[in-house]
Amino acid sequence: MSTLSGAVRSTLSVWVLAFACMTAAHAQKWTTAAPFPEASEELYGVAAGGKLYVFGGLAPGWKPKGLVYEYDPAANKWTKKKNMPLASHHLGLGELNGKIYVFGGFRYPDSGPASWQPLDTAWEYDPAADTWKALAPVPTKRGSPNVGLVNGKFYVIGGAGLHPGSKETVVHPARPHRSVSVNEVYDPATNTWESRSPLPTARNHAASGVVNNKIYIIAGRLGAAFITRASNTDLVEVYDPATDQWGDLKAPMPTPRSASAWGTYKGKIYVAGGEQRTSDFQRTFRAVQAYDPAANRWTSLPPMTFPRHGLAGDIIDGKLHLVSGDAASGGAPGTHIESDVHEVLDLESK
Repeated sequence: MSTLSGAVRSTLSVWVLAFACMTAAHAQKWTTAAPFPEASEELYGVAAGGKLYVFGGLAPGWKPKGLVYEYDPAANKWTKKKNMPLASHHLGLGELNGKIYVFGGFRYPDSGPASWQPLDTAWEYDPAADTWKALAPVPTKRGSPNVGLVNGKFYVIGGAGLHPGSKETVVHPARPHRSVSVNEVYDPATNTWESRSPLPTARNHAASGVVNNKIYIIAGRLGAAFITRASNTDLVEVYDPATDQWGDLKAPMPTPRSASAWGTYKGKIYVAGGEQRTSDFQRTFRAVQAYDPAANRWTSLPPMTFPRHGLAGDIIDGKLHLVSGDAASGGAPGTHIESDVHEVLDLESK
């Protein structure tokens, strides 16, 4: 067997050192912040007034927690707020003028076995006053929708609910239900709803973002609401509210997944974590990927330290905050591994 020449060894050493430095530089982008006080899955986050607000939470047995927490980056501190008026999970969230809007979700049924009851509730939460106000209900009951704000109106898109005309009242892995393609727009100025062009590919547990007044629906779950009965998709579809039209399919997501966290910053949409099922495995992701609509291109960022799905996230001052979540996919009895970890990725760091 021949040996490497000194020149080749020297070149390889330079490349190894350079790679190590690049890896170290990437690792330095990640920091940890104050842990989440009540580790949970099925949390959703939204930034408002320079702070991060986390809602929802789901306990074993599908008991919704209805949590509300405020995180102040300046103080690196969590503050517990009043719980949601109706404990629910798989919410749709949006922010406008410092107020947070909560659409749909699932609740625990008043009777019968554990399951997910789709909701038509809509709420306005005022973080400054820590108060809730009921709004005109969502026309279509559903959970796990996406919400996009364009020109002062909220577009509530997709999710999971019941078949049209179904006698079912709840969503359960063993009972008939579906992903929905509904696109309904809420106008806070008039407290009214109207229907718009439906999502071409019905799905739930998707990620989303708004760039240049267009709404992007990214990946998510086809068929059922439950990862044990559904398949993930890598599709990226774009909606233009100005024309009420859906455009051509965009570059697919590199790793099809659902139940991720996401946020939009400087024209790019960041998607982190999530889960996936095949016939051979169920797993959670560390992956963090960014979609650039202008270039129609995906790039990978340094992965999270701890893989998980059902985590909360959003971006504040160029930093992507990823909070809590569950490292186990599928939620079988005894498999919950909920973490209080709060990781922060500096998107401005080079």
